[in-house]
Amino acid sequence: MVIFKKAEDLQHFLALSGPENRHISFVPTMGALHQGHMSLIAAARQQPDTTVVCSIFVNPTQFNDLSDFEKYPVTIDADILLLIQSGCDVLFLPSVGEMYPNGAEHVAAYDFGYLDTILEGAKRPGHFKGVGQVVGRFLDIVRPHRLYLGQKDYQQCMVIQQLLTMTDHSDIELVMVPTMREDDGLAMSSRNLRLTPVQRIVASTIYQCLVSIQSKQQDNNYPTVHQGCMDLLESKGMVPEYVALADARDLTLLDNYDSSRPMVALIAANMGDVRLIDNMLIN
Repeated sequence: MVIFKKAEDLQHFLALSGPENRHISFVPTMGALHQGHMSLIAAARQQPDTTVVCSIFVNPTQFNDLSDFEKYPVTIDADILLLIQSGCDVLFLPSVGEMYPNGAEHVAAYDFGYLDTILEGAKRPGHFKGVGQVVGRFLDIVRPHRLYLGQKDYQQCMVIQQLLTMTDHSDIELVMVPTMREDDGLAMSSRNLRLTPVQRIVASTIYQCLVSIQSKQQDNNYPTVHQGCMDLLESKGMVPEYVALADARDLTLLDNYDSSRPMVALIAANMGDVRLIDNMLIN
């Protein structure tokens, strides 16, 4: 695996090693890698004649809470070892100055409309603006053919899909890879490292709620299921921010189950000072 810290060096390498019939598959991350990230690398490797590029960059502009940014785990040595073992070809490891040489305020910002007003957009003001900025920069630098993202950040995937259509990157294929889970169902996340052993056990309640929402759709009484999930999360000591049911195509929020639509259930909840999100496709 080759490691680059400068965009110019990375671009020069990709230009020399990537003939026109060789694809570039890109996996952007913020590090603290786990098997969920490795599933993205594995999915990217399935493409024949591909160069797999992974980035590690903790992007300050997408944190609306400075303390959350400061607490974000950094495990670069372990990350590099995992990427080598996974068969990743290239690691891009830029600094903040490399990503925002003239300051983030001079990087294009995008209006994601409705997606920026609900759920994660409502709870984390400015978050998707920062996501759009950094992903836009990465796409300009890497120029991939395929972009691999995890389903756990479902709303973010939709935001980035919108970004692709809004920019000159509409030819890039976004591949959403299913969420990797622990044995008890908890979605793999870098934030899990910050949970205490007791909190880690309790956190699987989020998955239990998602399974409940999925399994009770035939009852056609989502308001009752919603309240039951809120009560269960609170009884376990968690602070739910939202439990939502939405159209999986555009995140139109739904008051009840609708079998005529593809649906997705989404949850965000705080376990102590750790914020966890998860989702599950319903049909």
